[in-house]
Amino acid sequence: MPANDIAITMKIEAVHPVAALPGADVTLTGEGLGPQGNNVPIVLVGGKQARTRMSREHRLVFEVPEEALANPTGGSDLSVECADLRSNTVGLNVAEPLATDVHAVANPAIDELGNIYTTLSGPRGQKTPVSVIRILPSGDASSFLNEITNATGLAFDPEGYLYVSSRNDGTVYRVSREGAASLYAEGMGVATGLAFDAAGDLYVGDRSGTIFKIARDRQIFVFATLEPSVAAYHLAFGPEGTLYVTAPSTTSNDCIWAVERDGSTRVFHRGLGRPQGLAFDREGNLYVAASLHGQRGIVLISPNAEPQLVVAGAGIVGLAFRNGGSKDSDEETGLVIATSHTIYHLSGGPQGLRLY
Repeated sequence: MPANDIAITMKIEAVHPVAALPGADVTLTGEGLGPQGNNVPIVLVGGKQARTRMSREHRLVFEVPEEALANPTGGSDLSVECADLRSNTVGLNVAEPLATDVHAVANPAIDELGNIYTTLSGPRGQKTPVSVIRILPSGDASSFLNEITNATGLAFDPEGYLYVSSRNDGTVYRVSREGAASLYAEGMGVATGLAFDAAGDLYVGDRSGTIFKIARDRQIFVFATLEPSVAAYHLAFGPEGTLYVTAPSTTSNDCIWAVERDGSTRVFHRGLGRPQGLAFDREGNLYVAASLHGQRGIVLISPNAEPQLVVAGAGIVGLAFRNGGSKDSDEETGLVIATSHTIYHLSGGPQGLRLY
């Protein structure tokens, strides 16, 4: 029987989610996805066999193989076979590792040239040989900055200076393009997440319960107060100028806070497990590293607060959109994803929001 006729009896109709990190669980729905006699379906991703976790007639769950190969368009070919049956081929966007042996605890940061910055943070109170690592567009990684103990949050200002928080002593440093650091502010408690607004004012999340605002003249204000976090505050500004904050706790029903320009707070969305790093696209959708209904990865939350898992992956702590250039740049984008130990690149996707 021709292959096209055979494929009708085993059909992949949908992939959820359509993007994943190696090692993540992905779900297929369709027809003929269950075992055939004593034969268990085999899933192939980029030419590599995946581990099948669960197989039913209309639903199959598999683990993305660590060695999955991407094709030149950035995706991976995905198919299922069992006995003499072969499914149709669909696409799965598998993230590519860029750097390992990092210790990220918040979002990576990306400069106007497309260089990626992440931390080697280390246990609290212990100094690491390197504080901040720079990954060039070519993929080469090297030490960019040392001497900062427990580098945590990263953010660029409108002039292109990198700001780095230290959760060890509550300080924030300003770093030049050449990697020269100077003290910018201190007394920030357990300083974690950083974010700049459209006016160039810096906001610092003290995980013990305070959001500080540092004006461009370096005057410091208490902008808002929230519940303390067991890990870190993560900050991102939305297109309307509202500050969004995650403060992960030990529950599976955490919320994302919205802090208005006057410092008043409200719950934007509740129902996530351990939400951490977050970023906006140009359409006003919020992407957050979190667990949704027990599935870990990156959750997209629409402006009307509807959530859906768009990237599967465990241990994600931060993310950033990789559209280089100015706020109006139309260059091809991708998503840079940070787990505790690895930086990944996921090709394609929407443009990230740029406030300046």
